[in-house]
Amino acid sequence: MTAEDPVNDVNRRFYEAFESLDFKRMEGIWLREDYVKCVHPGWALLSGWDAVMESWQRIFENTQQMRFTLTNVQTRVRGDLAWLTLYENLNATQQGQTNAAVVLATNIFEQRPDGWFMIHHHGSPVMMAQPGPHPTVQ
Repeated sequence: MTAEDPVNDVNRRFYEAFESLDFKRMEGIWLREDYVKCVHPGWALLSGWDAVMESWQRIFENTQQMRFTLTNVQTRVRGDLAWLTLYENLNATQQGQTNAAVVLATNIFEQRPDGWFMIHHHGSPVMMAQPGPHPTVQ
């Protein structure tokens, strides 16, 4: 087992909680501290346990389905802190409409005696350039 394995496991459980829209599972991923932070794409910085948990509750109440394909996942562990950078390739259904998006995410975890817990999630939308016509050489 590598140092990254337990962090990758809790990160996987974070996205499983996200996809299941299960608020209790999401609560179990986050460290219950006032210094936790979260930035959802298009939202302002949320600080503290209550604000972060309220945001997840709002998202889950207004979403019918959410599916992720994670790509380019990179994990680093340094002492009691670990972070992952990755792309969230997302399909979500809200108010009957399905939308696709790509989000660049950073997830930060802190190790406690009972495991790793999320202390920071930051998601930024990635604007994908539409492929244009290829120039031809004559």
